[in-house]
Amino acid sequence: MRTEFLKIFLLTGLVLASGIKDVSAQRRSKSREKEKIVSTGGFRLEEETLTAEGMKYMMTDQPARALPIFEQITQKSPQDPAGYYLVATALLKLDRQDDAIIPAKKAYELDKANLFYAQQLAELYAKRRKYTEAAQIYEPLLARNPENIQYGIELAAVYVFNEQFDKAIQTYDVLEKSIGVTEEITHQKEQLYLRQNKLDKALAEAKKLIDTEPNEVSYRVELAEMLIANDRIVEAVAPLEEALKINPDEAQAHVLLADIYRRNGDVEKCNQELKLVFANPNLDSEPKIRVLSGYLTMLKTEKETDEALVLAKQLAETHPNEARTNVIYADLLVRKGKKAEARDLYLKATRLDAAVYETWGAILQLDGELNQVDSLLAHSEKSLELFPNQGMLWYFNGMANLMKKDYKKAISSLEESMKLLTDKSMHPYIHAQMGDAYNGLGDNAKSDASYDLALQEDPDNDHVLNNYSYFLSLRKEKLDLALKMSERLVQQHQDNPTYLDTHAWVLYIRKDYKKAKESLEKALRDTNNVSGTIVEHYGDVLFKLGERENAVLQWKKAKKMGETTELLDKKIATGTLHEQ
Repeated sequence: MRTEFLKIFLLTGLVLASGIKDVSAQRRSKSREKEKIVSTGGFRLEEETLTAEGMKYMMTDQPARALPIFEQITQKSPQDPAGYYLVATALLKLDRQDDAIIPAKKAYELDKANLFYAQQLAELYAKRRKYTEAAQIYEPLLARNPENIQYGIELAAVYVFNEQFDKAIQTYDVLEKSIGVTEEITHQKEQLYLRQNKLDKALAEAKKLIDTEPNEVSYRVELAEMLIANDRIVEAVAPLEEALKINPDEAQAHVLLADIYRRNGDVEKCNQELKLVFANPNLDSEPKIRVLSGYLTMLKTEKETDEALVLAKQLAETHPNEARTNVIYADLLVRKGKKAEARDLYLKATRLDAAVYETWGAILQLDGELNQVDSLLAHSEKSLELFPNQGMLWYFNGMANLMKKDYKKAISSLEESMKLLTDKSMHPYIHAQMGDAYNGLGDNAKSDASYDLALQEDPDNDHVLNNYSYFLSLRKEKLDLALKMSERLVQQHQDNPTYLDTHAWVLYIRKDYKKAKESLEKALRDTNNVSGTIVEHYGDVLFKLGERENAVLQWKKAKKMGETTELLDKKIATGTLHEQ
């Protein structure tokens, strides 16, 4: 029974839409034959049957089957607008807007007084950016029905799209006369006046809204925001203070006042306003987050950052179960160089809300900077479960596996990263890591090819210049290329001990011991960053230059420092050089 009722209801709606009179035509003459009486009605029996059948398909979301049925109606009654209206409706359901315009226009031309036909055609024109044609339909519609808000809104929108701002404003004025001042219409008029650079008129609209609802705090805040945005900052103070008299807990009013004080150089008053927001235990976290996020964009000095850090800590402690409060606090800790604390807070945020990709990116970045390889591996694997299509996460995972010396997994992850990352600026770094991984597997050809690709993309990639030249020297291959790369490296990083050591070792393999000694002695000047490997290499060079006793002293010194080769103990025990 419910299904039948719905069919009848929809059919009745269509009859009303068509504007057909149901019984008046049948009262003209009792002497007419029954067939004639039926034919003078809006729908003949056959047409009613077709309409019901077509609507059955429309109701079951089968417009493709309804369309030919409705087209039969237009063929049987070419002067009946309802059939064209139905055809257009089915075409719209099929997303054939261009095709729908023709029958919609036909329906409207046959009965311009019908609101359904007019609105259908006007909406179609608007969608197809035929704004002038749409306006020509909406204008009489609104004139006949000034109380109909929808017609006014649609007409104003058409004028806006057509950049006829004055006409749009006039349309909104007509609506206001019918329904009074409303927030939506006033905001639209404000934006239109601002687009016309008519600030005073926009401000007048904002004040009109305040006059209409004097206790609505947000309207005073909006007025202040408009004034601030247009550099009339002094005038903005009054509406903000008025807003706070009405509602002392209005967070946005406090932050705007804070911004004004900041611009005036009064940092103390600025922070006072923000503290009022954060000290309010009854205020939700959302406005506090919004306030602090806005404040962070204003920070310039170290002192301001410190004060913001206090607020962020208070926010995180007051709302510990909000992921975003922990992220904001972590962001500021990163600025202060407190990486371990920041990383732990980011992790806490992921436990509260794991679906934020940026938070995982921050965690992995800090894992790398903290040189916590196990954490980097575990966190990259966890993040990839959530975001398997993010190339940067695969890159971090590849880097972690490389550091764990799981070279095959590293290569697999780095290849996946290369496929997914559209940002080509990352490609030289990926090729560099792949060069290291292939070297770890002993696949020198693929390692060299990866390094070559990295240098094609970034000739000054110091990681590649260092590793590539060093590995070639160990293999005693392509020594001219190794020397060229190591020279380029130390030209750009003249005081880096690691790079000076690499250059020295290339020279050593080339038997240029004097220059190797010079490079190593320069590296040894940086006492804070000298490794046991550099000291051991220095001993090797000294031995080659005939300074045997000094060489042994350097080897013993290297042993105490650690990070040396496997042959060091043998060198010390025999007092002679042993090479792989």
